Amino acid sequence: MSHMGQERSAQDLEQHGLFNLGTAYWNLSEAELYEHAIRNDEGQIVPGGAFAVETGKHTGRSPKDKFIVDTPSVHDQINWGAVNRPCTPELFDEMHRRLAGYMQSRDCYVLDCYAGADEDYRLPVRVVTETAWHNLFAKNMFRRPERKELDGFEPQFTVLQAPGLQAAGEADGLNSETFILVNFDKRLVVIGGSWYAGEIKKSIFGILNHLLPDRNVMPMHCSANVSENGDSAIFFGLSGTGKTTLSSDGTRILLGDDEHGWSDKGIFNFEGGCYAKVIRLSEQAEPEIYTASQRFGTVLENVVYDPETREIDFDDGSLTENSRSCYPIHFIPNTDLSGTAAHPKHIMMLTADAFGVLPPISKLTPEQAMYHFLSGYTARVAGTEKGLGNDPQATFSTCFGAPFMPRHPSVYGEMLRERIAEHGATCWLVNTGWQGGRAGSGATRMEIAFTRAMVRAALAGKLDDVPVKQEPHFGLFIPESCPGVPSEVLDPRNSWSDKDGYDATASDLRARFQENFKQFEKYVEAAVIEAGVKAAA
Repeated sequence: MSHMGQERSAQDLEQHGLFNLGTAYWNLSEAELYEHAIRNDEGQIVPGGAFAVETGKHTGRSPKDKFIVDTPSVHDQINWGAVNRPCTPELFDEMHRRLAGYMQSRDCYVLDCYAGADEDYRLPVRVVTETAWHNLFAKNMFRRPERKELDGFEPQFTVLQAPGLQAAGEADGLNSETFILVNFDKRLVVIGGSWYAGEIKKSIFGILNHLLPDRNVMPMHCSANVSENGDSAIFFGLSGTGKTTLSSDGTRILLGDDEHGWSDKGIFNFEGGCYAKVIRLSEQAEPEIYTASQRFGTVLENVVYDPETREIDFDDGSLTENSRSCYPIHFIPNTDLSGTAAHPKHIMMLTADAFGVLPPISKLTPEQAMYHFLSGYTARVAGTEKGLGNDPQATFSTCFGAPFMPRHPSVYGEMLRERIAEHGATCWLVNTGWQGGRAGSGATRMEIAFTRAMVRAALAGKLDDVPVKQEPHFGLFIPESCPGVPSEVLDPRNSWSDKDGYDATASDLRARFQENFKQFEKYVEAAVIEAGVKAAA
């Protein structure tokens, strides 16, 4: 029970309802966690030293299995619906009891850590896991206390994770054998039935997204980086749009790749690591992530490797298109380990438009920024995993992170509006998706090199005085030139050989934007609606 000089007793876990455990291993080092994970047959070490694991049928989050306990203290603050599903305190207590019973006589791994780089706002978190590798994941993803801070560490939220425990689905009042239950009154999360480690990280993100607005901090699903002279930029975007890739840029200093807060002092990273999507990861296009993904201490989730040589193959999506690499942020060479920076000068909103009609970069007015933030548009290709066809599927995930936002989107939207107005950030919409046609039609993704050049030019102020033209379908302002990018690439209509097909596809997407935004019209000023995308008459 003694590790890193920290004497802990069984009573420390009894306060979380855990009794009669096997051995509780506290705050182990990476090397110790590797030893336990190998001994427990939890995965394999691959060349370079990363630890490779498979998560079975759950290779991503299970949004339909996540519930928030509906109590009087939070009832009026939660935006209940398909994303934020309520459950009763009685159901939570039953699953908590069942998890505690399951853990009896079993060993467990305990990590004390922080969520939040700013000491004024950070959340002390305790993560108790069934396996060593999940504890290593949490050690990478959260911020590590100094040794002296572990003495008397008192968590303000605790995650109890037992993936080997399966619920009885409907018989338990749940949707499946998987459950992620968040109880704000008890400051406790219980997770069972899924080996996918992202549930641990995202449950704490959702908790911060609920708690921080009351402290005048805007929680954001974004990456962030900083220039040498301290100018910061944030990158909003859903999975697969380029948040991690574009913020891990050797010409700038990385702050974080996924979750940040914006306070009256500036921005700060919630995390201590990165959780990069690595399907078809390229050493040439993403050298920092490629190198970090093959180091001792990194967890590779559902990355395929040769059973004999253990050579990894990032191009193999046979397990999932959502293969992941989890590593501490200091594995990226040019990183600000303080995790804090000044107010952002630039706000990038990333989309991967599989319809191929949005411009690769456009400058947004503050009203357009509000519109696109609340819309949270991206589009993916259906059937990439199961061959169900190639028609693009539009996704509108408000605030570029709807699954993690417990409050009404207007709460976060208003916080963004206030901050843009106060600090004068320049806003951009960046399309990292397809050009020349819809996905599946033979069109190709925008070259990362071009997107990087556009983003770098915008952040360096090189687009500030470039003439812009307003394209007719979405009202977006397109720069007429950009260093390092052929001018014909900047206007998406130019890249389509079938101009009528472009216009028809753009008109279709306009109608989808308009229909989606109806839900927000009563929460925003008329100028935001006027600046929004309108369907053709």
